[in-house]
Amino acid sequence: MMFSKVCIFGVGAIGGWMGARVGQLAGVQLSLVARGDTLRALQQHGLRLHSAGATHTVAAQASSDPAELGVQDLVVVAVKAPALREVAQHIAPLLGPHTVVLTAMNGVPWWLLQQFGGAYANTPLRSVDADGHIARAIPAQHVLGGVVHASCSLRAPGEVDHHFGNGLIVGEPSGSLSARGQALHAMLAEAGFDARLSPHIQKDIWYKLWGNMSVNPISALTGATTDKIMDDPLVRGFISSVMLEAKEIGARIGLAIEQQPEDRHAVTRQLGAFKTSMLQDVQAHRAVELDALVGAVRELGQITGVATPFTDALMGLARLQAQGLGLYPAT
Repeated sequence: MMFSKVCIFGVGAIGGWMGARVGQLAGVQLSLVARGDTLRALQQHGLRLHSAGATHTVAAQASSDPAELGVQDLVVVAVKAPALREVAQHIAPLLGPHTVVLTAMNGVPWWLLQQFGGAYANTPLRSVDADGHIARAIPAQHVLGGVVHASCSLRAPGEVDHHFGNGLIVGEPSGSLSARGQALHAMLAEAGFDARLSPHIQKDIWYKLWGNMSVNPISALTGATTDKIMDDPLVRGFISSVMLEAKEIGARIGLAIEQQPEDRHAVTRQLGAFKTSMLQDVQAHRAVELDALVGAVRELGQITGVATPFTDALMGLARLQAQGLGLYPAT
């Protein structure tokens, strides 16, 4: 197996879901980077996943110190975007010359324009990597992109509930169908994920972002579930305006979306009364992913010359609320 040593950096809902599935594969040595209550739970009873009426428990080496775990074949970074800088500060002991780092996160990644974007290629995104620290700590040759289409939540530290969705999309930022990309796709499929190997992972990231960059912060602002958000014509119209700005930005950097906002609204409606991840974060008093979901889109608008008045308004309102709750840095 190409990826026999696998480490999950960030054992939250998504990281725990992925780790529990991959850790059941024969030949995989699973390790977990965690701390606090999560670390203690993992060391006491292993990683637990509740899915489809069954409970799976996976034993793994868990530590708060990556140096104790050593060089890995695959590192899955599954933290929320505000924690990524801290990951970058501690990830070095896990990386060897051929280690693959799979980013399984929401929003715009720091590497989006690395060797991509036409005239905008290699432009740094300061909203998500202010001083380039993340890019230096996780060099581009290690990165594979990932997109998660699943709903999971934490029942308790180290214990994950999987609700619905089973999709994982992975791909090389370069677009190549590399041997390592194919091997990762095969391993994820063997672990039971609905896995797809993408020749354009940036487009998959942008399409997911197109829906959740607006619904997530609006849900955090209002406390409303997705069904109520979609049922309000004024709110839905505002969301459509934000999405049209993002659609124009995407077209300019090579991430064209053929759909219209109403097409995506129909997909969101299918979720029913669903709490977004950002609403869950606000309710749990966790830092919110505003920079990766909204701030980066504003910055890309500035880079490409697309006016973003609706995105600006959304960022300002959501930022003000989050700052008042202590969930976003005061600026």
